[in-house]
Amino acid sequence: MSETSLIDELPGELLMWVLIISELLVFGAGMIAFMGVRLTDPAGFAEAQSHLHRTGAAFNTAVLVTSGYLAAQALHWRQAARRGAARLALIGAALLGVVFLIIKGTEYADKAAQGIGFESHPFFLFYYLLTGFHAAHVLAGVGILLLVSWKDDPRNIEAGAQFWHMVDLVWIMLFPVIYLLG
Repeated sequence: MSETSLIDELPGELLMWVLIISELLVFGAGMIAFMGVRLTDPAGFAEAQSHLHRTGAAFNTAVLVTSGYLAAQALHWRQAARRGAARLALIGAALLGVVFLIIKGTEYADKAAQGIGFESHPFFLFYYLLTGFHAAHVLAGVGILLLVSWKDDPRNIEAGAQFWHMVDLVWIMLFPVIYLLG
């Protein structure tokens, strides 16, 4: 009987787990800094937060969770030899990522039209840094999903889905911290 380690039992690729953990630490540090600075000016942060589009952000949450479901289904379908369904699910997940970016871009454009930028208030510095860094990960994830829809080996799909679920998880943490906590 061979001994397996906990690392051997992890689903997906070990290097993807290293990337995911490092990204979660970066986002976590950013959110901790955001909350720490918020303590210095709760009224200013609440006023700045009132300029955000909570409904659009909530819709974006549903968009990303749905896309995560499609990425998970893609792996299931590819393992069940339903290659066409898997590819469509990956393309659908990527398209939902694009929808997320369009909604986020609309919110950024609205802030710009209001003259709200990095320097407007410390809240917006963190808002743009955290959501912009996340949007960059969404863009990368869209590319990864499209790549693994083309190179659709189950291991590739699993690695792509791992990354995409990290993108989902980060948004699920960012959404309440930035848009809801008062």
